[in-house]
Amino acid sequence: MMPRDSDQHSDPAAASVSLAGEAALLEARVRMLQEALETVDARIEAVSETLRQLHRPASSHEAEWLKRSLPCLP
Repeated sequence: MMPRDSDQHSDPAAASVSLAGEAALLEARVRMLQEALETVDARIEAVSETLRQLHRPASSHEAEWLKRSLPCLP
């Protein structure tokens, strides 16, 4: 982070380098958070699909798939 002391802001080139470094770190963190959100979205969709299948009559093939996918079901 940039120092808060106004005497240390006298070098615009150094300030620019510091800000560019901070921007790069923030961009990397944003990318990591976006990837994490995509993972969560995919998990939510998978669980939602499983719940949709549980709420409708299942064919014997689907019932077997659900038993394998969700071993806690009877």
